[in-house]
Amino acid sequence: MTALLEVDDLVVEYPGKGFRAQPFRALKGVSIDIKPGETVGLVGESGSGKTTLGRAVLGLAPVSGGSVRYDGKEIGHLKRRERRALSSEIQVVFQDPYSSLNPSLTIAQILAEPLIARGVASKEANTRVRDLLDSVGLPVDAAGRLPREFSGGQRQRIAIARALALDPKLIVCDEPVSALDLSTQARVLDLFIEIQERTGVAYLFISHDLAVVRHISHRVAVMYHGEIVEMGDGDQVTARPEHPYTQRLFLAAPVPNPDQQEERRVARRELIDAQAAAAGTAA
Repeated sequence: MTALLEVDDLVVEYPGKGFRAQPFRALKGVSIDIKPGETVGLVGESGSGKTTLGRAVLGLAPVSGGSVRYDGKEIGHLKRRERRALSSEIQVVFQDPYSSLNPSLTIAQILAEPLIARGVASKEANTRVRDLLDSVGLPVDAAGRLPREFSGGQRQRIAIARALALDPKLIVCDEPVSALDLSTQARVLDLFIEIQERTGVAYLFISHDLAVVRHISHRVAVMYHGEIVEMGDGDQVTARPEHPYTQRLFLAAPVPNPDQQEERRVARRELIDAQAAAAGTAA
């Protein structure tokens, strides 16, 4: 199957600050692809470069080298005006839905806004708003309320509905459940899966949590210091990691059993010490 998104040898570099400061390379030749209807999970700790990759796909981070192709067309160097045509194809769901929902607009106005901007008539937009609310499990009477009247999980559902308004083929999901409690996380993840099964949308799903990406992803890419260090089938990468960094991530993931959690903590500490010793020997 032909890839929907192809990122090839991508470099993102930011200028240094201060006198004689060196440029900072956030991405160091990253390559990844996503097929139609597929979820690729991108996992790593804070500062690993995963959000930078998502921003580069969205045109929000500078592409210093390599390429970003969507549906076979280069989009990495498009100007802001040229990218507007892609807004119906590529959408985003952020970590904090409240900050991305205009607090002064009703939910109906928020969901209708991209539709009306595309020339959809008001009557048709209102019908579409009701359909969108239903698609994310919210009642029709939510349309007349403001974002502050909803819980975190409900606001994330609204953000997902807005992302779906223009029937995109790809959604970049940047830590979309990390601010939610565990039970709400599970419901929102199941909603993402249900929507994908119904619409065929593809996801680039960014998270620091291996358990989250294992739940939702067909394939998983692990990022470390601006590079992908391991990639493969979701179950294989998350349950049988091969790279030392992925192994540390796996051992750092919380588990409900306190004894098992302590065993993992000890194993992670031993793994870090062993890797440090091996690095010292090699040096």
